[in-house]
Amino acid sequence: MAYTPEQAHELATEILLAMAERPEELSHFMGASGLEPDDLRQISRRPDIAVFLLDFVVESDDRIHDFAQALQLRPQDVMAARTALSGPGSYGWEAD
Repeated sequence: MAYTPEQAHELATEILLAMAERPEELSHFMGASGLEPDDLRQISRRPDIAVFLLDFVVESDDRIHDFAQALQLRPQDVMAARTALSGPGSYGWEAD
């Protein structure tokens, strides 16, 4: 599935909401990204935060599969959303 930047932001927000139900995962993301809670509230206005979130999800096979399953997506859909925000080739491969 191809994503527009707006759809990618929506998916990042959905992932963030799903992550909020997993406090340990959210804490790990916050620590890895250096973001503060107020930063997360700006996810729809700041594409860099959405990219950080999607990068965090795709860096682990288990994590991307867990969130894709929770949101009834294919793992490659998460990567396609990330590519929509940061551009093709930005993660070393092209989305279909």
